[in-house]
Amino acid sequence: MLLHPQFDPIALSLGPISIRWYGLMYLLAFAQFIWLGRLRIRRQDGPLNPEQLDDLLFYGVLGVILGGRLGQVLFYEPGYYFSHPFEIIAVWKGGMSFHGGFLGVVIAMLLWSRKQGKAWLTVTDFIAPLVPLGLAAGRIGNFINGELWGRPADPSLPWAMVFPQAGDMLPRHPSQLYHVGLEGLLLFVLLWWWTATPRPRGAASGAFLIGYGLFRFITEFFREPDHGIFGLSYVVSMGQWLTLPMIAAGIGLILFSRRQKSL
Repeated sequence: MLLHPQFDPIALSLGPISIRWYGLMYLLAFAQFIWLGRLRIRRQDGPLNPEQLDDLLFYGVLGVILGGRLGQVLFYEPGYYFSHPFEIIAVWKGGMSFHGGFLGVVIAMLLWSRKQGKAWLTVTDFIAPLVPLGLAAGRIGNFINGELWGRPADPSLPWAMVFPQAGDMLPRHPSQLYHVGLEGLLLFVLLWWWTATPRPRGAASGAFLIGYGLFRFITEFFREPDHGIFGLSYVVSMGQWLTLPMIAAGIGLILFSRRQKSL
C-alpha cells in the first residue's frame, strides 16, 4: 500500500509570487497544443496556418479557464462557491470541470470559426487529437495536489494509495492516474493514429467525443463521486451523467460524417 507523496503544491516562489504546479500543468497543456498543432500543419495540408493556431489557442485558453471554472461551480460545488463567492476566481487552487471547460472551448471555437470564416467542424476536427495530452497534464496536476482521489480499494492492490487529504487514511485507487492513462495517453495515441489519414468532416470530433466519453465513464467507477447538482451517487456519478450527452453527440457526428466527402 502506497502513501501519496504529499507534494508541495507550490513549485516556485519568487518573493510574494507563488507559482503552483497546477498552473504549470496548464501551461504545459497549452505548450503541447501549439507543438502538436504545428506538427500537424507541417505534416498535412491543414485548414490552419501557424499564426491562426496561435490565435486559436488564445480563444481556447479563455474557453478552458472560464468554462472549466464555471462548470466546477455550477455542476459540482454550487453550495460551497455560492457561500464563498470570492473563491470562484481562485483558479490557482485547483477545481476545474472538464465538462465545463469543454463547453467553454466549444463556444470559443464557434466564435473563432465565425471570425475566420471557417467551418466549425473543420476546426474542431483539427484540434481533436491535440487535446488528450493536455487533459493528461491537468490530471497530473490533480495528482500533485492530492485531489480527486479514488474510491476505497482493496489493500492488496499493489498501487492502492492513501490520500491524507481524504481524511480517513483508507487505501484508494489513484484515479487521477487512471485518467492520465486512458483519457490522456491512450486517447491521444488512438486519435493521432486515426487522424493521420484524411477523414470526413466531423469524424475526428465524433471520435474524440466517443473516446473521451467511454474512457471517462470507465474511470468514474474508480473515482470518489462528486457532490453535484444531481447529488452523490455511487451508481451513476455526476461525471458519468455529464458524459452521456458527449457520447450521444459523438455518435451523431460519426453518422453525419459518413455523408461527407473526405477532407
